[in-house]
Amino acid sequence: MDLARIRPVYDHPGPFATVYLEGRSPGEDAPQQVRLRWKGLREQLDTDGAEATALDALEARLFDEESGEVQVDGRVLAATTAGVLLDASWDATLGSGDAAHWTQLPELGAFVRERTRSVRLLVAIANQQGAVVRREVAAEEHDLNPADASGVSVVEGGSTEGVHKPRGGALAHKQMQRRADEALQQNAKDIAAHLARAASRFGPGVLVLAGEIQGRTAIRNELPDDLAAVCVEAERGGTDDDAAEEALAEQLREIARSKSERAAATQTEQFAEAKARGLAVDGAAAVAQAAEMGAVGTLLFQHNQPASDEYADEAALLRAAAVGGADVQQVDSEIADGVAAMLRFPIDDDNPERTHHDRSR
Repeated sequence: MDLARIRPVYDHPGPFATVYLEGRSPGEDAPQQVRLRWKGLREQLDTDGAEATALDALEARLFDEESGEVQVDGRVLAATTAGVLLDASWDATLGSGDAAHWTQLPELGAFVRERTRSVRLLVAIANQQGAVVRREVAAEEHDLNPADASGVSVVEGGSTEGVHKPRGGALAHKQMQRRADEALQQNAKDIAAHLARAASRFGPGVLVLAGEIQGRTAIRNELPDDLAAVCVEAERGGTDDDAAEEALAEQLREIARSKSERAAATQTEQFAEAKARGLAVDGAAAVAQAAEMGAVGTLLFQHNQPASDEYADEAALLRAAAVGGADVQQVDSEIADGVAAMLRFPIDDDNPERTHHDRSR
């Protein structure tokens, strides 16, 4: 994950109010439920000494939109007395509950971990005339349901000709076949252009083409190189009925799981190679020292293991990595203190003095 998204947050002095709102299914009383949930979080933050100005800014942002949208999607927000500094979607496990923190540094570890482990899917269920396009965020803890996907759009190709070829070998029929081929190609170009625009805004890790084989094949042939490189085809499911939706959901889960596992395995291998060349360190103290020297290129968290010891905690390490222009990933292998780093340049391991990272807690 590129930490540029959260880098500006650290330009402001703390303390910070960090709020996680769990995504939930909408109901008739959704607006009231969201207000009650926020009321409880605000009372907790107030008890912890949070500044009213920061809490007012969070409240204004939360209820600036329809409460039902907040309830369905889930959000993470961070604010100081300067106002709301981060407002992003949050895809926590259903049932994990809401959370609120008033700390010297923003508590963004859970947000970053979720983003590094989740897979963003741009899904096009296509036929020869058009496609239904959906945005999905697949996290390993989620029950992915394409029917509930966000950002659904329908795109129709611009060709006015039919795409179905006539039978027979007469000249007129051959001309009709040629026009049908041209119509299919034009529609595919229009759909591919729509997908390119959607991808530029959404930033998917995978483009999934599903639906009729003729339609998705034609679209794939028209994709720009960057989308073609991340494109896979779903052989099962569609939008015809509940069974088709579930078949598609299952294949999307398989695609996302494979993508996530490959990414984690790649990071684990790269870390081992970097360590063998003296370009990696593990343990919170060593990572904190490397971050203060500007040497960290990629911060690595152990999956499902909070990074903490007497020298530094996760919030402080994230700040140092973000300010230093590093990115962050997760690995499945066990590492000291649950944290490691791949370095931009080797550091002097012979120096016995470990600079204690300012925990600012």
